[in-house]
Amino acid sequence: MNIYQKRRESVRVWMKREGVALAVIEDFEAKRDPALRWLSGHPMDALLFLSANGGSLLVPWDVILAEKIADADKIVPFTAFDRDTAAAIEGAIRHFGVEKGRPIELPSATTYPAFCRLREKLPGHDLLCREDGLRDMLNAGRAVKDAAEIAVYRQVSAITDELIGQVEQGVKIGKLKTETDVALFIEREARLRGCEGTGFETLCAGPERSFGIHCFPAYTNGPFATTGFSILDFGLVYQGYTSDVTMTFAREPLSARQEEMFLLVLEAAAIGIAAVRPGVRGSDVGKTVNAFFTSRGVSMPHGLGHGIGLEAHEAPSLVAKDDNKWILQPGMIVTVEPGLYEKGAGGCRLENDVLVTENGNEVLTSSRIVRL
Repeated sequence: MNIYQKRRESVRVWMKREGVALAVIEDFEAKRDPALRWLSGHPMDALLFLSANGGSLLVPWDVILAEKIADADKIVPFTAFDRDTAAAIEGAIRHFGVEKGRPIELPSATTYPAFCRLREKLPGHDLLCREDGLRDMLNAGRAVKDAAEIAVYRQVSAITDELIGQVEQGVKIGKLKTETDVALFIEREARLRGCEGTGFETLCAGPERSFGIHCFPAYTNGPFATTGFSILDFGLVYQGYTSDVTMTFAREPLSARQEEMFLLVLEAAAIGIAAVRPGVRGSDVGKTVNAFFTSRGVSMPHGLGHGIGLEAHEAPSLVAKDDNKWILQPGMIVTVEPGLYEKGAGGCRLENDVLVTENGNEVLTSSRIVRL
């Protein structure tokens, strides 16, 4: 049994327990769901049907690609159903012999108008669309990385570290002078190293724009790493999984306030990483860092971190909110990214990717604040 079959089997067990006969996973341009790739290896643009009695049916937009790389018991092109979701669901019902009245779980992102159309086209079938159903089960499963995923993360982290060093060197020798220089360098070098691309649009802000938590636009042709703080936030995608790191370049002379921000962020990062361990609530990790900042008379305007995987932002969360119920478990990978921002002083952020282990944690990346 390969890794995709094992994951699908875990879903089948859940379906049996919930009494669900057929589960529908949908990933198309207007409704992305990385669970499709997690369960089948197919990257995007397809429907995946799972039967509680066993068996999977993949209905891809690009059947040639699916037949080459996807893992499913049966593959039928979307064109066989006139590229109509309701027709594909009806085909899956026939394929698996789902009797009328048996529950069929739809994606929780299904809109109410779409749900009404499906109900009209599939009379007699019990269609479920709920927040706390399959989506929550899949999110929880994806949050804890298995051995294969952790192995990929060691690879993407190594490539990320290599580019961290390359960017630092390029800035120091004057090769990378503008935000565009840095962002396009990362894009090119990532692909040269076998990456699928970047996990999100690289955020590269020189001193005039580093006050923004997420600068807009993502990068310009403005100067980078001139006097003051410059922020670089990027991630690389390798075999579907993204890293997510942030470097700050601090070029002297810094003001007294900038020196203070620099030291506070460094200390907060160390405190945050030390707090990441199994059995701890994610919210408590965030609260620990927030309490540190408060004791120093400053505040961080964003959450401390988040899970990463097939998405740049996924479960678990380190946001310091009481409704954040995630408990850290071995195998989870989270970012720890404290930052401080002021209009006059600019912004300083440091972000690394951290694996929760049986006995604590392992920092996978080596992002840093570079003093110039």
